[in-house]
This record gives sequence, structure tokens and C-alpha cells, in this order.
Amino acid sequence: MRTRCMLLILLLLPVPTLAQGTGKAPVSLQTEECLDCHVISTPGIVKDWQSSRHSRMVPAQALKKEKLARRISSESIPEALTGVVVGCYECHGQNTDSHADSFEHNGYTINVIVSPVDCSTCHAVEAREYSGTKKALAHGNLVGNSLYMTLADSILGHKAWIDEGFSVAVASSNSLHETCLGCHGTRVEVRGMKTMDTDLLGEIQIPDLSGWPNMGVGRINPDGSLGSCAACHPRHSFSIEIARKPYTCAQCHLEPDVPAWNVYKESKHGNIYLSMKEKWDFDHVPWVAGQDFTAPTCSVCHNSLLTNPDSEVIAERTHDFSSRLWVRLFSLIYSHPQPVKGDVTIIRNDDGLPLPTTFTGEPATGYLIDEAGQESRRQKMTAVCSGCHSTDWYMGHFAKMDRTVQEVDGMIHTATQVMQSAWESKTADDSNPFDEAIEKRWALQWLFFANSIKYSSAMTGAPDYAAFKNGWWELSRNLEEMKELIDLKTRSQESGVSK
Repeated sequence: MRTRCMLLILLLLPVPTLAQGTGKAPVSLQTEECLDCHVISTPGIVKDWQSSRHSRMVPAQALKKEKLARRISSESIPEALTGVVVGCYECHGQNTDSHADSFEHNGYTINVIVSPVDCSTCHAVEAREYSGTKKALAHGNLVGNSLYMTLADSILGHKAWIDEGFSVAVASSNSLHETCLGCHGTRVEVRGMKTMDTDLLGEIQIPDLSGWPNMGVGRINPDGSLGSCAACHPRHSFSIEIARKPYTCAQCHLEPDVPAWNVYKESKHGNIYLSMKEKWDFDHVPWVAGQDFTAPTCSVCHNSLLTNPDSEVIAERTHDFSSRLWVRLFSLIYSHPQPVKGDVTIIRNDDGLPLPTTFTGEPATGYLIDEAGQESRRQKMTAVCSGCHSTDWYMGHFAKMDRTVQEVDGMIHTATQVMQSAWESKTADDSNPFDEAIEKRWALQWLFFANSIKYSSAMTGAPDYAAFKNGWWELSRNLEEMKELIDLKTRSQESGVSK
């Protein structure tokens, strides 16, 4: 009865034509039906979509744009999609046979999750570039590395006091979902169907999903694809403006472990961005240096298509976010050349551990890009810098950064030597390298303090982050406290023996 009443109310309401506010672009009947209900049940989603380029332009129009101005990379689009805007059904109704999360809803078969495979219908190049990256493989790169999971369990595992000591269990799926996998992505699986009680339609049957909701960059989707485009281009606006602003990257890349956002907003580049962003054009394609923006954001350096005012390409668009990076600053334990492949679970150092370097800093060279590859990527990044800076300026910057990385890695090596001496003398137990106080201090060296310094150097300067805010001060102080913990435990052990 309630459902019939609600449907009657809907019939009496003025039905929104979905072309309203979209420049009268044609909308499919399927999408019209979706919004007849969702304009009432989820008006925020509808408003986001109506604000999007998807709602204003049909793919046939997008394909006619000149190459540099195109936001669509597929050379051809299924005929049924070319003449209507990209609406609810055009995204949620794709590839339903391959989606374990597909279900019947009001006479249509749709998917809960829109995956990169679905997006590749129009954005084939971007989906292909992203598919093999560390971001796309972020879930497996975490859960498939025994050392990383030992670290996660040491942080997130529930600790119980048993027999005058701690017993540490593995991290629960919930705590992982709320923490590491919030960024890395969950595995979304269909457990079956469940009943939901809705105001408009009464009881409906929808897929019961585990690992959901999640928008992690390496999410494993029910169609087997990897990643979430919405991690950067939020549903349902899919805004390039939002993706280009550093707040999007700041969802995951922030202090203490990956302090890119914190360093950026304290840097000169961040200062200019925060002061002048209202005058910038974040929607223009291509993005014109000196015209649309006057200082880099994360996307300027890492992936955007950039030109100068004469339409000469400075940097090609890429959704492989490491393709302009030659060195990997964030790692367990030392900096090292970028991995050859996005799947870093295959890496083994000379000691057989799943790490890109040994404890002495020797790189696992067979798995990392060679010097020619490093130079090629460095040139791509310096080309970006050349849009605003003189050669002498940016070459001096990167030379300074190289020296800083070497010096910081030297301090990490010293801390690692202290840690190894503790393991060898049995003042620490090496069965789990992350669960004792001194081991956690060792992890602080390379996980927090070293990264603060290295990111500060790489991102053109946030001097306090290099010096005092998780920088050299903490790096030096922590090293002294590591030594003091060893001395204290050694004296305690000797005292016990003498008794």
C-alpha cells in the first residue's frame, strides 16, 4: 500500500526532464526513469550528476573535439551510447554479464559498482594506463606482502593481557577496512541478496556486498577489475576540477607517513595555490601553464596534460602516476629507484625478503628501473618544471633533493644498524620486527621522520617539516632514544643475570 501511495505522489509531482540544467542534451529513457525516483530519494546524487559534463555532452560531440581538448580517449563508442548523455543507466548498465553485483531493479539489470572496465567504454587509454600501476594493485601489494601485513597487524591487532604479557592477534577485517584498505582498497564480494526497506518502493532486493562501501585506489571489484576511478573523480560529478585540486590527493597522502599534502601547503607552490586558486581555471583541457594556473598542484606534476600558451605540449596526460617519478621516496626501508612493475609483491631483495632493498640499502636491481629509465622519467618531470622555472633553478632543486635523500637514507642505515645489534644481542626479539618499543621507534625513522624530510625536499621546500616537524630533530632524537632503550634493557638483563 505504501509503495502504491508513493508512486501516486510521484505521478502528481512535476516530472523533471533530465535535460533541465544540462543544456537540453538528449537523455536516454532508461536514465529518465532512474531519475524519476532518485531526484526524490537521493537528490544530492542527482544534483551532482546534473552539475557534471556527463549530463551536458553526448559522446558523439566529445569525439569531434580536437585532440588536445578531448576528454574521451576511446576512438569509438557503442552506437547506443553516442547520441545520449552519460547518465545513470549508461554507467550502471554496462557489462552486466561480467558483474557479480548485477541485479534486477525496476525492470532493468544494473550493477551496484561502476568499475574501471565500465569507464573504459569511453576512457580506454586512461583505464589501460591505470590498470598496471601500483595504485591499481594497491590492495594486493599490501595484503600480499607478509612484512607489510606484519606491520599492519602490529598496529591494528587487538592486544590482550595474557599470562603477564601481551598477546597480539591479526588485524580484523573491519579495522583494516577503516584504515589501510580505506586507501589501498578492499576486495568487494557478493555474499548474496538482502532486503532493503525504502520509502519510495517499499522492500527491494539488492546485492549484499562485503568490503563495501569503499573507494580505495586498488579496490578489487565484483567484475574482477582493479581500482576505483571515483577515488579521484568523485561520484557522480566525476569532476576534473576536484581531481586536479590537492585536497583529493590529501585524502591519503598526508602526515605522518606520506606527508605530501602537509608539505605542499607549507611550500611556496602551496602558498601560491591557496592564495590564487579562485582565479585559476581547473576545468580547461588542456591545462595551460601560466594561463590556467600559475603554480603546480599534485596533478600538474604527476599526470595532467600540460601545454604552454602556444599549445605546445609540455607533458602528456597519464594515469600511470609514477611515470614521471624516477625515485621512490616512500618505502620500507630506504629510498630506491621506482619498481619496473606495479605488482611489487614479486620483489625479493638479496636476502630473500619481500623488500626493494636489503637492510644495508642494496637495491633489488632486477625489479627496479635502470639508470636509463630513471633519466627518462626525470626528464619528464623537469619538462613540467620548465613551464615556469629556468633550467638552473630546477636542476639545482633536484641536485639538492638527491643529496638530501642520500643523507636521510644514511640516518636510516644508522638506525637499522642499531636495530640489528639489538636483534643479535637478544635485547629485542626478531620474530616480529615491529611489535616491541625499540622496533616501533626504528619504524618511526623510515615511516614518519625520513619521509617528512624527503617529501619536504622533493616538493620545493617546507623547511620546518625538514627540520622540526617530524624532520631532522625527530630523526636525531629518536635515534638517541633507540640507543638508550638498548642500554636500559641490557643493564636490566645483566642485573638479572648477576642475581
